[in-house]
Amino acid sequence: MNKMEVCLFEPEIAQNAGTIARLCTCFGVPMNIIEPASFIIGSRDFRRAGMDYIERTKIRCHNSFKEFRQNFGGRIVLLDVKATLPYFEFNYEPNDCIMVGKESAGVPDDIYELCDEKIIIPMKEGSRSLNVAISLAIGLSEALRQINYAQHHLEL
Repeated sequence: MNKMEVCLFEPEIAQNAGTIARLCTCFGVPMNIIEPASFIIGSRDFRRAGMDYIERTKIRCHNSFKEFRQNFGGRIVLLDVKATLPYFEFNYEPNDCIMVGKESAGVPDDIYELCDEKIIIPMKEGSRSLNVAISLAIGLSEALRQINYAQHHLEL
């Protein structure tokens, strides 16, 4: 059975990536990182934010978006401020991967176009963005709720 996954596109802040790794461990969701990252995976800041969860996180690094695309068989669902479809109106599937872009710039236009679906977290007018780890937690929890993930995959 395929599982929901997450992906960070060229992450820039080790603490955000570490926090996302911790999130992934808690929900049993694999984490993908598309290089280059602006920090060393396993650096002090990355490990500090991820705490001891890092050791249990399934992390796969990819040299490029193209390599990630070739290795991932499901839909890539981009969570992005340029999208128009609210995350809670999207119909998730168990083999989706929710991807977030760089903290400073999101994803380039060519990568945006290559993603299968694009979703957004609606915010109050005048707000630019949420922290990438918070955004991913919001999108991932809705996706897992929709596919009834907890009942079938977590030992509660």
